[in-house]
Amino acid sequence: MAKRSEKSLIVGLDIGTSKIVAIIGEVGEDGSLEVVGVGSHPSRGLKRGVVVDIESTEQAIQRAVEEAELMADCEVHSVFAGIAGSHIRSLNSHGAVAIRDKEVTDGDVERVLESARAVAVPADQSILHVLPQEYVIDQTDGIRQPVGMSGVRLEAHVHLVTAGASATQNLSKCVARCGLQVDDLILQQLASSYAVLSQDEKDLGIALIDIGAGTTDIAVFTEGAIRYTACIPIAGDLVTNDIAVALRTPTIHAEEIKIKYACALEQMTASDETIQVPSVGDRLARRLERRTLAQVVEARYRELFQHVAKQLSQSGFDSVIPAGLVLTGGGSKMEGVAELAEEVLHMPVRIGKPSVVTGLSDVVNNQNHATGVGLLIYGSKTESTAPKSTVPSVEGLWSRVSHWFKGDF
Repeated sequence: MAKRSEKSLIVGLDIGTSKIVAIIGEVGEDGSLEVVGVGSHPSRGLKRGVVVDIESTEQAIQRAVEEAELMADCEVHSVFAGIAGSHIRSLNSHGAVAIRDKEVTDGDVERVLESARAVAVPADQSILHVLPQEYVIDQTDGIRQPVGMSGVRLEAHVHLVTAGASATQNLSKCVARCGLQVDDLILQQLASSYAVLSQDEKDLGIALIDIGAGTTDIAVFTEGAIRYTACIPIAGDLVTNDIAVALRTPTIHAEEIKIKYACALEQMTASDETIQVPSVGDRLARRLERRTLAQVVEARYRELFQHVAKQLSQSGFDSVIPAGLVLTGGGSKMEGVAELAEEVLHMPVRIGKPSVVTGLSDVVNNQNHATGVGLLIYGSKTESTAPKSTVPSVEGLWSRVSHWFKGDF
């Protein structure tokens, strides 16, 4: 069977702490996005979103991409990769320039964005995104698309996101060692927002909480633009560790128990429900009340949402998000999470699932794949996607030849 035309293919690579997911999407002539391949592999080389083992991360990326390639019947040359972690920093900035020909051109927009990004950044940080919030022409504010408008002075309000230089380099290096080119590195909660938030919610004011395995990432949108981003180092792995310690069971079994039986709100469990808990070593398994498990989980999730409330309060945007919160990521799949979040944060909460793609929608339309699907949508909106996806780099080809000889391609 002939392979798919690669001109219209986009690949999103969600490099997470617990797993790495590659999703291949095909862009239709009408701009629609069809998921044609999905690959996933456990991740052991990252800690809280940061690469700590290049070899292990490289192998996991390779396996996930190969699985997606096999399903989609195509060959991947480049990816849009997600990035997160406590090394991420953000701030709001402002820039202004004179409009050269009394009418705003693309060149004027580029110059004002360059002006806005001219801020002091620590030596160990590099600018990841310059995200426009609004433009001002003379005294007229709230402009989203200034090109073609007349005026003398153009201003831009932007949200700057910076990332640790070494963290981005190590992540890019892992991808490059798999023979792949990085089209762009995208902040994970920004990517997730493309998949799970509606434009109405962004206009009204909403906070996105992406609960992963290593970090919980926050993004606040008001008036259609991103205003605030933050990262909390409390997430799914800590919940698993709490279960392992409290129930005295190996971590691998604690993860299984969390997925199958955990509930984030103790009052939602019945008093007569019991679960089987494997013991450490050769001791016999025990039966414990499910409510005991819920008590452990609720304590950690309650702490997490208290940190979220604190971040929102410090940002100053807690009073301008009437649409409430959207929870996504693997950590939001647990029973009772939305109800607990509403109780702690006193605002409406919903679970966000990607629903804007076709194809393998039954596979990707869940919280686990919000970032991966968002990366596809981000890529489809980038003009330079098509040529980058079709032309492999010399380094990429050489790396693939090396893998063939190693026997692990």
